[in-house]
Parts: sequence; structure tokens; C-alpha cells
Amino acid sequence: MHADIHHQLHQLHAAELHRAAAAAAPRVTGPALRIQLGWRLVELGLRLATPAHRRPVTLAA
Repeated sequence: MHADIHHQLHQLHAAELHRAAAAAAPRVTGPALRIQLGWRLVELGLRLATPAHRRPVTLAA
């Protein structure tokens, strides 16, 4: 098969797969990943800003 034809067929197949995946993808009802990540970063920042003497010490076994 000629390389150009093979590439075009691949692009068409990939586009079909993308459309099928978009149609079958479950709709997200919770907060977006970006929002969840943002709150996790805020939580991490607050943990880092808390003085060490107030944080519980966890020792690895």
C-alpha cells in the first residue's frame, strides 16, 4: 500500500475512533479535574505553610 494512502486511511480511522469515544464518554457530573487539582495544590500549600510543631509526626515502620 502506498504510504500516502496508508496515512490518509489512518487519519480517517483515527477520526472515527475519536468521534465514537466522544459519543460514548460518560458525562462528568463532579467538579472538573482542573478544579480538583487546584484544591489539592491549595491543601498542599497549607500543609507546607503550617509550622512543623503543629503537624503530627508520622514515622515509617
